[in-house]
Amino acid sequence: MRKYIIARIIHFIPLLLGITFLSFLIIEMAPGDYFSTLQMNPQVSQATIQSMKERFGFGRPFVLPFITQHLPGVWESLPQGLQEAIAGIDSFVGRYLLWLWRIVTRLDFGESIAYRVDVLSLISSRAVNTIILSACSMIFTWALALPLGIYVAMRPGGIADKIFSFIAFFGISVPNFFLAFLLLYVAMKTGWLPAGGTISPYYEALDFWGKLWDRAIHLVIPVFVLGTAGMASLMRLMRGQILEIKNSEYVRTARAKGLPEFTVVMKHILKNALNPFITMAGYSLGALLGGAALVEAILGLQGLGQLMLQAVLSQDLYLVLGDLLMGTVLLIVGNLLADIALTLVDPRIKLD
Repeated sequence: MRKYIIARIIHFIPLLLGITFLSFLIIEMAPGDYFSTLQMNPQVSQATIQSMKERFGFGRPFVLPFITQHLPGVWESLPQGLQEAIAGIDSFVGRYLLWLWRIVTRLDFGESIAYRVDVLSLISSRAVNTIILSACSMIFTWALALPLGIYVAMRPGGIADKIFSFIAFFGISVPNFFLAFLLLYVAMKTGWLPAGGTISPYYEALDFWGKLWDRAIHLVIPVFVLGTAGMASLMRLMRGQILEIKNSEYVRTARAKGLPEFTVVMKHILKNALNPFITMAGYSLGALLGGAALVEAILGLQGLGQLMLQAVLSQDLYLVLGDLLMGTVLLIVGNLLADIALTLVDPRIKLD
């Protein structure tokens, strides 16, 4: 087990390097940048924009001074267009290596160009809301989907199976953004629930239980919206797993031995049906920082999804990369934990 974990961690290093480099390259190749948008603002001077470019390393030479100093004849003989291309590549590589070096040596993810604050602190300030929302959505989804999937699978073809199957297909078919708009409209008309937002304006004046209740009622709509589609697909998957397993030979043998039906279901059927769900739980860990950008934007939630959407649209390079790197690490860690959990649930699986 220890050798396997160490080997996986070693394999993660080139994976992280490849993902961050490709992401850096894709953002660099996209037309325009944050400063191009800033230039359209007449209130911002060109001197200010140039100062910001130098501050964030745009246009800063990396190995170009060495070439121009030691190979001046070769450099001057190159066409103007080729010189500009080499200068652009040189600046790109230099910024990427500098960003990588700061992470390794100081755990510094850079500074957001748009917000002018440290990326790590900015992500941390928004991550609390997103993690609370994602965790509550996962609990809501799994706590309902698995028992319902078990219930309908043990009574296939019955009325409950047909009703919940219809609800599952409905949940899968309805887009999240449409359901969010619908529930937001109902909340505005009835006043039963807050119409969007993460907390109330008077949140800080509340006591502990008041703050807890205020957050809870603001989570009802987004948790229901995010949990509906996931609950439907998980319920269908659990139903299919149990239907496949419950007529297997070892289950018939357990029943032939006279074991109670509850023991047969929990120990022999459910235990073997959980393997894909453990893997899915590992993948869902990587989605915690991503959040649901569209739902957060519709409901006005101050989470990471909306922040990252704005960062991508404004080409805020270091903010996008910081979120991508953290999400990738969580996904990798989640998969590793899922593999370890699979060995605990299913002794047939060995980690070599």
